[in-house]
Amino acid sequence: MPHDLPSPSARLLAVFDHITEHKEGFLRRLIDYVRHPSISAHNIGITEVAALLVGMLKEIGLDAETVPTSGHPMVLGRWEKKPGARTILLYGHYDVQPPDPLELWLSPPFEPTIREGRIYARGIGDNKGQHFAQLLAIESHLKVHGELPCNVIVLLEGEEEIGSPRIADFVANHREKLKADFVVTADGPMHPSGRPTMTYGVRGMTSFELRAKHASRDVHSGNLGGVVPNPIWTLVHLLSTMKTPAGEITIEGLHDAIVPPSELDRAAVARLPLDLDDAKAKLGLARLDAPAERGYYERLMFHPTLTINGFHGGYGGPGTKTVLPCEASVKCDIRLVEAMTPDDVLAKVEAHVRKHAPEVEFIPRGGMLPSRVPMDSPYGAIVRSAIELAHGVSPIEYPCTGGSLPDYVFTKILGVPAFVVPYANSDEANHAPNENMKLECFYNGIRTGAALLDRVGAPS
Repeated sequence: MPHDLPSPSARLLAVFDHITEHKEGFLRRLIDYVRHPSISAHNIGITEVAALLVGMLKEIGLDAETVPTSGHPMVLGRWEKKPGARTILLYGHYDVQPPDPLELWLSPPFEPTIREGRIYARGIGDNKGQHFAQLLAIESHLKVHGELPCNVIVLLEGEEEIGSPRIADFVANHREKLKADFVVTADGPMHPSGRPTMTYGVRGMTSFELRAKHASRDVHSGNLGGVVPNPIWTLVHLLSTMKTPAGEITIEGLHDAIVPPSELDRAAVARLPLDLDDAKAKLGLARLDAPAERGYYERLMFHPTLTINGFHGGYGGPGTKTVLPCEASVKCDIRLVEAMTPDDVLAKVEAHVRKHAPEVEFIPRGGMLPSRVPMDSPYGAIVRSAIELAHGVSPIEYPCTGGSLPDYVFTKILGVPAFVVPYANSDEANHAPNENMKLECFYNGIRTGAALLDRVGAPS
């Protein structure tokens, strides 16, 4: 509901002034940071950037270290000099996506370039520019006041872009080092309107592959068609038992664990701005996916999906080839909502496959749990007021987003609330060529991070 916006304290105004005065220097340092590749999928630059970050954190005034894992290291920084004060954990990731296809970039992906008020570089929005804004917010408080308003832990991961395969074990094994009151992640895009955004949850996901093989080799579709089973048809028929044309997912028991949205969730969705015709036009859509009556945001927040990511088999080249293939495969993912789990969902998919097509090989892949925080969380009010102090407007509040982040390690393993506050523009093109971040978004991100520390340190 609408309410009066808070006013910044004199202490926070002094930090805001410092940020304004040092914008050019902050930008130069950002450019230097994102110039260093750190591609987790290819293990390029990871060790170097982790070491670079430890040096940055120490220079800012934090205790910092790299913590080894069986994969890429975690970077951990901390400032804990306020006994009895709240502690906030700021999560981000220093790894980036591969820059391919290179030919579509207007400027080299690791040579940051400013054009029309935006900085273009791989990782600038996802996630280096956003967590670097958090670090500069910490630095600004320390430069102006010599101390922070609260205790701070910084956790920067090096494997987020390859699915965060080790973060759950890391968090479970380092609970004491990560002990905090709540967690904030600056990642993802803001609302297309440009209004600041905060999110109380994310969907989880899991994926699997189905493989069918019948004959020992491809055969002539005339000589042996009607005799040799077609593995593509086998998979088509199996998939048709999993989801109806009306959009209903029919895998038995899949929906059993789902926690329905609360009244607060539904009220928040009703307040979300939406121009449906514009959203469809931007995607070139004549209609939304079935079921037609389901609301736009409800689809993304409160319902699981079953997506065919790729279907492979037979001949796909030019002209005609009258072949009956011997094998085919399909890759799928399922987005999970609270309180579904990858293990339970995969078990139910496997049981469905065994029932409807026992000759099909089922191959489970990785997964990530969903995460939710109640919308009446007192920590949500802290985050909201920080955004209002930095931007002068109230944020758009999402009960959940459609994508997936490893927030579950905080809500389900550490047992503390976790929020996402994106700093990047909605058209940041993360994971795509010409990834970018508006300079205004970067500076507002530093202000938001500074206001967040101020609010966390305010008396309860």
